[in-house]
Amino acid sequence: MDSPACVLELLGLLVYVGAWLCALGSTILPQWLTKSTSLLPTESYDLGLWETCVVQDIGGMECRSYDSLLGLSSDLKLARILMCTALAVGLLGIVVAIPGLHLINSCKDYEGHRTKRTLTITGGVLGMMSGVLCLVPVSYVAHLAVMHFFDEKVPEVVPRWEFGDALFCGWAAGFLLVVAGLIMVTSTWCSQAEHHPAPQRRCHAKRDRDLRKRSEYV
Repeated sequence: MDSPACVLELLGLLVYVGAWLCALGSTILPQWLTKSTSLLPTESYDLGLWETCVVQDIGGMECRSYDSLLGLSSDLKLARILMCTALAVGLLGIVVAIPGLHLINSCKDYEGHRTKRTLTITGGVLGMMSGVLCLVPVSYVAHLAVMHFFDEKVPEVVPRWEFGDALFCGWAAGFLLVVAGLIMVTSTWCSQAEHHPAPQRRCHAKRDRDLRKRSEYV
């Protein structure tokens, strides 16, 4: 196996796993949106997909889960569904891509190489799909926050939601998932260039053996 292709596979898988963990953290963290008021400067409010939290400057933090799924806003429902789908697709892509690594000692023949290449491409495509599914809810929630922040109908004294750390974590996760998928797919192109002439080399070797046998008979 060509070393550049192996390096690309390992790099893509490491970025893949790290991006998936980043997406998992973004899904769990309650800091999707944050809000602070001038009336209570010692407290701030965090809004997440699963709970809301009140954070105090002295270090205290109190969180409360949402009472009902039906009572959630449509943007939070959509974000929940897409983020969970992104995590499921990303995990499936990792499970599919690992057997496709050429460092795994299995399927070393020519047909096995084609199978590994198919698994790697499938895992890379699933990674890119997971990245897009992660970017959509994060960008949508950020878009709504911007629209509400600059809404002229709302008085300036009313506090507004701003971007939280989980949004930036989600953007990074989605981007890295897409990059990891591209790296995985690119690694298959490098390995294909090495294995493609293999049948031709076998044909030449067989023809040389036949010529040697004929020369012995003569």
